[in-house]
Amino acid sequence: MRNIMRNNFVVAPVVIFLLVATLHGCTIGSVEKDAPRTFLLNPDVSVKKLSSNPKGPDPLILLINQPMAQAGFETARMAYLLRPHEVSYYAFNQWADTPARMFAVLLTQTMERTGLWHAVVQAPSAVKADYRLDCDNLALEQQFFSRPSRMRVAIRVLLIDHKRQNIVGTRTFEIFQAAPSEDAYGGVLAANRAATQLLEQVAEWVRQFMHEINQGASLPLLGRQPALRNAFVLPRKHAGDLQLMSISPGSREQLGMTYLGK
Repeated sequence: MRNIMRNNFVVAPVVIFLLVATLHGCTIGSVEKDAPRTFLLNPDVSVKKLSSNPKGPDPLILLINQPMAQAGFETARMAYLLRPHEVSYYAFNQWADTPARMFAVLLTQTMERTGLWHAVVQAPSAVKADYRLDCDNLALEQQFFSRPSRMRVAIRVLLIDHKRQNIVGTRTFEIFQAAPSEDAYGGVLAANRAATQLLEQVAEWVRQFMHEINQGASLPLLGRQPALRNAFVLPRKHAGDLQLMSISPGSREQLGMTYLGK
């Protein structure tokens, strides 16, 4: 009897230890499984570096406003669609920040790499900028109603002459990229690839506009004026009465009071 009791005293602590260890292991495993996973949007963007106006006396500064996201995409939660027009969110997967904030940084980095600008700054900033980049309608979603699932990244971009407050150009960019796997991580990989394509397209679009603007600025004053037809040279005393007309087939366009005399 004493041996049996002695054995029970020895076995009991071992059983209790194993039970506690098992319960502790189950708890840790459950916590790790349910812990939210955080993903980064850091695409490898390759853009053509080109100086916009190497002979220009004034360096240009670009201001990047934080993009505005579409309704439903203002959160860091990863969005997916099982069917069109119905947005759902992963329970344990999220972005490191909201899509708008992530793209503000990505757009700034991309514009810096183009070499078009003396400096690229993010709003709010006290720096007096020459041009401004506004973006809205940003969407970042994984679509499961197609097979394989795909990531859609869309954004509308406006290039604005900040000093004159004129819109230079506007364009909507939309990229679809197939996901390598039917889960959140597959969406993350597809999102980074899609963001790479989108940012490269935005950079090329801005570069083309700046190239056209600089070409126009490099022309002589008369070279930038509309072509004049049927212009008359009058003595100076009649300059006040001179009106130039541009004549095209079937129409006349008055260009204004201009003196071409000596």
